[in-house]
Amino acid sequence: MLTMLRTNSDMRRMFVAQVISYMGDWFSFVALVGLIKDLTDSNFLVSMVMVSFSLPSFFASPIAGPIADRFDRRRILVVVSGFQALAALGLLLVGADTVWLAFVFQSTVSALAAVVGPASQAAIPNIARDDEELSKANALLGSTWGVMLAVGAAIGGLFAATFGRDAAFIANALSFVVSGIFFSLIRTPMQAPTDPTKRRQRLRPVADMGEALTHARRDPVLMALVLSKTTFAVGSGVVSQLAVLASDVFDGGDGYRGILIGARGLGAGIGPALAMKYTGRDLGRVLKVCGVSSLTFSLCYLVGAWMPVFAMAALFIVLAHLGGGAQWTLSTFGLQMRSPDELRGRIIAGDFALVTLTMSVTSALAGLLSDAIGVRETITVFTGAAAVASFVYINATRRLRIRLLSSPTSAP
Repeated sequence: MLTMLRTNSDMRRMFVAQVISYMGDWFSFVALVGLIKDLTDSNFLVSMVMVSFSLPSFFASPIAGPIADRFDRRRILVVVSGFQALAALGLLLVGADTVWLAFVFQSTVSALAAVVGPASQAAIPNIARDDEELSKANALLGSTWGVMLAVGAAIGGLFAATFGRDAAFIANALSFVVSGIFFSLIRTPMQAPTDPTKRRQRLRPVADMGEALTHARRDPVLMALVLSKTTFAVGSGVVSQLAVLASDVFDGGDGYRGILIGARGLGAGIGPALAMKYTGRDLGRVLKVCGVSSLTFSLCYLVGAWMPVFAMAALFIVLAHLGGGAQWTLSTFGLQMRSPDELRGRIIAGDFALVTLTMSVTSALAGLLSDAIGVRETITVFTGAAAVASFVYINATRRLRIRLLSSPTSAP
């Protein structure tokens, strides 16, 4: 991986841009959930912070996918990063009488992220010089998300406690500016040449996404990859309750919240590298690990929620997100391998829309249930549902995995 970063300057720029942006995101997340908890003392509204990080992406994805396929992806990343910086500064206006602004501005940042995600992920196969480099890039960038979550959340909690939450919000805004600069320095074309007449055509979100869905439905492997994150997302509402677990069960403040959220990142940082090393480019193994990883996520969260000691709870959160991080990265890698360039942005956007909608619904429901019956009981309910979904996915893809394992060259 280090050789790839040394020799592929554009992949290095993509990597640095992502590192800086992720760090700012998690600085902001810890500060925001702490602020909402202190201002409202509502578990539901804390969970709605998680919703504001995910649901807007669902609504923006039908437009984001066609944009990523039709227009220059580098220019998209630069312009959208600038708008994200402006929206991030709006969090400075949140106060006791203006709590609603937190959701407005964070939702704006997240809606714009729905454009950044498909554009950057669809571009990676073009920036990578061969299939081996594509595999390494996904392992690296997938792990980077988790590592920056671990580092950003842990440091972000201490940063907010030391310098104040406004400083964390400003740091997040600056991270978008710096990321945009690094995106602007990438010189490798981020997509194959497209027909100029298509760029002048009016965007048709429904028809454009329908074209990608039609292609995916004809390919059972592609559909299995698209649906794999949903098994994880069924239980992912419990992630919105990490801040509540830290405060309500272990009586901690921003520091404890940062540690638990950072534990999530540590697992998500290690998981992709381990999983990619095992699966390689074998899509049969990719599907198998996606199912097993979702099950691991569910069971470890269930055990961790009932640990009597904070350190043990944090350990099981790490183990849970070994599975969560592996599942997320592998399913995205599979989509990159299986999708044609002219549809890749839309297929990834569709995958993102499905998972963010599921995450948003489960996060909101987890917040309501947590207020009603308690955070530990809520985690038990949702992880149980996710475990069932994981078993169903593993069984439903069994024949497909056998076919892929017996004919690994069947992928286009």
